Amino acid sequence: MTEFLDTLLHYTGMISDHVWGWGPEFLGGLPLMVLLLIGTGILLTFVTGFVQVRRFLSSSKLVMLGATGKDQSEKEQGDISPFQALMTALAATVGNGNIAGVATAIATGGPGAAFWMWITAIFGMATKYSEAVLGVKYRKIAEDGTMSGGPMYYCQEGIGGRFGKGLGIMFAVSGGIAALIGTGNIFQSNSMAVAFYSQYSIPQWVTGVVISALTGLVIIGGIKRIGVVAERLVPSMIILYFLGAIAVLLINAPEIPAAFVLIFQSAFSPQAAFGAAVGIGVQQAVRFGVARGILSNESGLGTAPIAHGAARTKDPVRQGSIAMMGTFIDTIIVCTLTSLVIVVTGSYQESIFMQGEEVGLTSTALTSEAFNRSLPSVGGLQFGGLIVTLGSFLFGLSTLIGWSYYGQQCAEYLFGVRIVRGYRILFVLLLFLGSLPTGAHVQIVTNIGDIGNALMAIPNLIGLLFLSGIVRQLTIESYRKKESLIS
Repeated sequence: MTEFLDTLLHYTGMISDHVWGWGPEFLGGLPLMVLLLIGTGILLTFVTGFVQVRRFLSSSKLVMLGATGKDQSEKEQGDISPFQALMTALAATVGNGNIAGVATAIATGGPGAAFWMWITAIFGMATKYSEAVLGVKYRKIAEDGTMSGGPMYYCQEGIGGRFGKGLGIMFAVSGGIAALIGTGNIFQSNSMAVAFYSQYSIPQWVTGVVISALTGLVIIGGIKRIGVVAERLVPSMIILYFLGAIAVLLINAPEIPAAFVLIFQSAFSPQAAFGAAVGIGVQQAVRFGVARGILSNESGLGTAPIAHGAARTKDPVRQGSIAMMGTFIDTIIVCTLTSLVIVVTGSYQESIFMQGEEVGLTSTALTSEAFNRSLPSVGGLQFGGLIVTLGSFLFGLSTLIGWSYYGQQCAEYLFGVRIVRGYRILFVLLLFLGSLPTGAHVQIVTNIGDIGNALMAIPNLIGLLFLSGIVRQLTIESYRKKESLIS
């Protein structure tokens, strides 16, 4: 079995490296996948007239209206409120990628990886906006009366023909697999189980049973129950993690300016952080920063429009404006907090890759170390580790809930509503099994997740590029009419 896992680790790693690391020499050695994601975001930024800047304040107000229950559009056709759609999308994105993923990016790409996460997020806001606009415009009413949206439908209906249908099928197959055995399921449950075991010696199978039961109870109720749970869970868990991170940063306040300088310097010269002996180059900083940024905020993957397509709204632009705030919250706020905590505490120095070989901490263990260095321990209880462990649990649980819906919708697109119950059972079963592995073989899941993300992103990005004219037309019309999105 060990030999099989070693082989699987080798080949999944090789494929992941090729997908995320390959790029023709005339592109400066930058990975093609990275350029496609950022390039699409840049293009859509211009296509939408810098919507992430022009609509930032009004989008923020829309989110606040939804959070306080004052969004009047909730009476429109759909399954969940616009705010619940945002929280469901955030539930899927604010996961262990914000804790373990950020730490892994810094461990493998240096502190400069955080800078490339920010770049991904800035342009990713325009991508997320466009995805949600198309998700609402081309959504369909399913056999059971619920709303179905996402790249499957805007590729099939918007592009049309065999090509559009083929893109929809490619996305649905990739999304269904990624949700079952990728970072939307097994990676989350394993990170949660490992966190509880490392901090409190709770057997991983016990954590697996608990999270399987909790997830199963939520997803059996479909998107409406998922929306209600996400609406309550996501803000609470983000605030909890925010307060813990802010406490660490306040304790290390004098180091914050230097941390930002180091992040910017090592984005273009990783040796600024580690010295010439460490085998980290600029290409690695870019690659892992963008890859982990995408893993975290999912802009360009095509997952968020599945959730936003279920929103009770008739205005695609309005929902798109709400959707893009998910990328801002996830990456610019939550990922930045994790990055700063790791850098200001100096914990990044505990995870060094010498000549491409790991000799230090990474993943959740690195983030826990950063929190533990500043927050006190009482009676042997380390509050830093408690915050990270609890954050990992809540973030992971929310991601499991969100991705279960994404995978379900992909399966439903391919096989119809009859597949839904079986898919939910399989999701929970694999969730439990995913909590059990330990050691280096856990990287297999991350590799599969990276591969799945790329295979989802490709048809989605093609769809966005083909339909960018539709997005531009709807957006420009909203600018021209000078209609207030807040009504």
